[in-house]
Amino acid sequence: MASKFKLNDEESRAFRDAVAGAKPLPSKPLHHTPKPKPKPRARFARAAAAEVLVESLTGLPDPDEPLLGEGLYYAKPGVQHGVLRKLRRGQFSVGDELDLHGMRSEEARQALAEFLHEVRGKRMRCVRIIHGKGYRSGPRGPVLKQKLNGWLRQRDEVLAFCSARPVDGGTGAVYVLLSSR
Repeated sequence: MASKFKLNDEESRAFRDAVAGAKPLPSKPLHHTPKPKPKPRARFARAAAAEVLVESLTGLPDPDEPLLGEGLYYAKPGVQHGVLRKLRRGQFSVGDELDLHGMRSEEARQALAEFLHEVRGKRMRCVRIIHGKGYRSGPRGPVLKQKLNGWLRQRDEVLAFCSARPVDGGTGAVYVLLSSR
């Protein structure tokens, strides 16, 4: 590439004197390779792996503890099979419903107690309780679903309960059959 400016002899000599001790740079530029990015990991992989290890060492999981996607089912002794079949098919008229989405455990337990007291006073036979499917609960699984399973089993007025039909919330809700007393 030709330069627009021409140097006279004096300028040329001054330039050569100025760069006389300089050493040429290497012809190949040095390339720094970037460090490889870390491999992506599942968000709850470590916690899930640790939980599996603990479960394998402590024995089998509690059969009453529902897993994500599993339906709930319970009946007190003496409840007839025909009644349970009707409940599972959603053939009872649902008198009222309670939505526990987004509640903390203690808040949900208190809301359940108040709700059952209220509907029992109105002599309702069947209600629906929405607990959610626990998709945001992480490796612990559906927290409210597990708690509700235990709470309902302890209530005297609860004769039976089961997961709702898909149209009514599926495994994220339960139908609860109450005693008439």
